[in-house]
Amino acid sequence: MADGPMYLRIADLLREEIRAGKWNPGDRLPSHTELADQMQVSITTARNAIQVLVAENLVYTATSRGTIVRNQEVLESVVTDHIRPNRPQSAHDIFEEIARAAHREPTKEFSAKMEPANPEVAHWLGLPEDSWVLARTVVQFLDNEPWSWEVSFYPRDLAEATGIDSPHDIPEGTTRRLADRGHAETAHRDTLVARPASTEEAIVLGVATGTILLDHLRIGANHERITRATRHRSIATRNRLAYELGDDVGSNVIRHALGISYGQGISLP
Repeated sequence: MADGPMYLRIADLLREEIRAGKWNPGDRLPSHTELADQMQVSITTARNAIQVLVAENLVYTATSRGTIVRNQEVLESVVTDHIRPNRPQSAHDIFEEIARAAHREPTKEFSAKMEPANPEVAHWLGLPEDSWVLARTVVQFLDNEPWSWEVSFYPRDLAEATGIDSPHDIPEGTTRRLADRGHAETAHRDTLVARPASTEEAIVLGVATGTILLDHLRIGANHERITRATRHRSIATRNRLAYELGDDVGSNVIRHALGISYGQGISLP
């Protein structure tokens, strides 16, 4: 190993082993104790070495599984797919469609609750502060790897009228559910910001605090009201967002040139 602090030398060794294919995406690295024993160093030194790789997004930590090697592919999401009026019917939401098109296995952790709107959420939804809103939270995983954190807020009366106040995930997605119940969204405003992860975001997504995230806010509306505000956070270096605007003929020309089909994201090495 090269000269320098021992924890950096161990991190260098593990990094090279990952790049050489000794450790593949989804593999578990030695625990802090195992690594300390192998390298004849303290557990603190071993932990610091692993934290270097976490900060580089090469690995993530899972409470029940230890330190896991991340997949290094970049997943492209065409974020306009799910609002196209001619989107093919499916029993899956847009995340599952994109994941399966990239040959990845999607899973979710879901929760829902009614809560008073804080000033930010009230501003997004055009409601008085402390109005009751439904918050639907989904942490999304690809091949068991934390991928994104999405929280959607809906006015209480709309959530109750359309049945999206369900305590369970809605397989087809809430966009389809709203449309099916007579509240189709006709307009959207998207805001994208790249910024460092907070401590809470770092814990949820399995990254180091300060890792650059894509923070994507989408506000949807119909002709009468704002229907929802969805905040989607993901790791910037592992995600690419694409927009397809215009008619289907022109869009198909672009898709054909890129070698992709409708609803298929691009998984890049």
